[in-house]
Amino acid sequence: MRMFGQLRTALLARKVPTAGLAAIYRYRAAGDVRRDLEALHAAGLIDTTGDGAIQATGSGRVVLAEMYEVSAGIAAGLWAGEKGSLAGLSNLAGRVAGAALVTGGDAYLAMAPPYEPAGAASGLLLHTRLSVLRYHRADAHAVAWQAAGLTSAAISQTAAGPVREAIEAETNRQAGIPYAALDPDERMTFLAGLAALPG
Repeated sequence: MRMFGQLRTALLARKVPTAGLAAIYRYRAAGDVRRDLEALHAAGLIDTTGDGAIQATGSGRVVLAEMYEVSAGIAAGLWAGEKGSLAGLSNLAGRVAGAALVTGGDAYLAMAPPYEPAGAASGLLLHTRLSVLRYHRADAHAVAWQAAGLTSAAISQTAAGPVREAIEAETNRQAGIPYAALDPDERMTFLAGLAALPG
C-alpha cells in the first residue's frame, strides 16, 4: 500500500510506464518492487496494460480517491491559519511543476502533472505539486551520478567528500532549472512562504 500511495498522483491521471516505475524505484531491489506490484495486482487495485504499464482498476481508483480526501483533510488542518497565502503558493508551485515537464526524466514524467481533483483546495494542490517536484530532483540526481560513472548502489554508498559534493552540486543545478519560471521576487516569495508553513 505504501507503493500505491506513492503512485497516487500518477495513477489517478494516467497509466505508469515500465520506464517510469524503474526510475521511481531505482534505489530498490527489482525483486522487491515486483513483489509489491504483484500484491497490488492480487488485491485488485492495479492491472497491467499490453505495453507493460500499470493502471488503477475501478476499485483502485476508489481507494486512491479516499487517499486524496485524507491528504486534503490533513493539509486543511495543518495549514488552517495560512489560507491567505496558500493560493499564491500553490500557483507558484504549479508554474514550477509545469516548467519541470521540459527537463524532467522518466520518474518525473511518470508522476507529473499530478492528478488534481476538480475544486481542490489550495492546500491540497500545493501538497500535491510539491510532492511530484521531488521526482524531478531525483531524476537530476540520477543524471549527476550516472555522469560520474556510478550506479544506484554505488551512489548509495558514496561517503561525503569531493565526489559526493560534485554530484550534489550538479544535482542542485539541474533541479533548479524549472525555478527559472519564476522571477527573482517570486522565488523569494515562494521560499519564504514555504518556510513559514507549519509542518
